[in-house]
Amino acid sequence: MVIPSLTVSSVAGARIEAPALAGEDLGAAGLLGIDTLQGHAVVIDFDRKLMSVAPSTRHHARDDAMPGEIVVRARSLFGQLVVTDAWCAGTRVRVVLDTGSPVSMGNLALQRRFTRRGRAPVPIELTSVTGGKVAAAYTQLPAVTMGGLTIDALPVAFSDAAPFRQFGLADKPAILLGMDALQLFRRVEIDFTNRELRLALPRDARTAPRSLAAR
Repeated sequence: MVIPSLTVSSVAGARIEAPALAGEDLGAAGLLGIDTLQGHAVVIDFDRKLMSVAPSTRHHARDDAMPGEIVVRARSLFGQLVVTDAWCAGTRVRVVLDTGSPVSMGNLALQRRFTRRGRAPVPIELTSVTGGKVAAAYTQLPAVTMGGLTIDALPVAFSDAAPFRQFGLADKPAILLGMDALQLFRRVEIDFTNRELRLALPRDARTAPRSLAAR
């Protein structure tokens, strides 16, 4: 379908061609793609239940994190931010930030590394934005470390999801980090221009839903 114009916060554009999806599958009136977010920073404030999008300018080595904040570096892959400095039980993992997914997903390459350890996965079925059904195995990963941050017992749904193939990550251990993980933090800032993720830790990490630790 053709959308004559669209304005969201500071994002404004002219004519947009976009696929039409069923609202019951999408779960909203629309989905803002990463193609419209390049050159911007997305801030999700879970404390205030607000999300904002603002233009972002390139800065030099902005390593100064605020108190209680973790800065994680990433690289761009097809416009999506990917954390490459991530590890799970000694295995290097590519972590793709996916705010459009309510659950975090792991690919089959990662599943082969960890299904022989710990608890057995639970079979579940997920519905994609196109209405398709995706079979997945739901379980928990041991500690996942990204930069200076560690998340213990991260729930993931293992599946041969199409994004892994699109990103060329089908054969490399990888995770699509969804909103279930991001909402552990008070505030999340995804800066596409500077390729960085800023996470505000819970005021008391010991009472968070899952254990969070900063090195």
